[in-house]
Amino acid sequence: MELTAVLTPAEEGGFVALNPETGTTTQGETVEEAVANLREATALYLSEFPLPSTGHPVVTVFSIPTPSHA
Repeated sequence: MELTAVLTPAEEGGFVALNPETGTTTQGETVEEAVANLREATALYLSEFPLPSTGHPVVTVFSIPTPSHA
């Protein structure tokens, strides 16, 4: 099963990792550690709350204009 991992820098250092399909969130000092922790947390979640197969998620980015200050 392929799932999505969204990683953002944590204020205290390291990374916060989120799986949007399940809402599981964890953290790690490195990207690799954060993803490994997310894999474990998501597997535990899915053992209790299985997800129906809905195909591959689509992830994209978008931009918004930054306000100009006069």
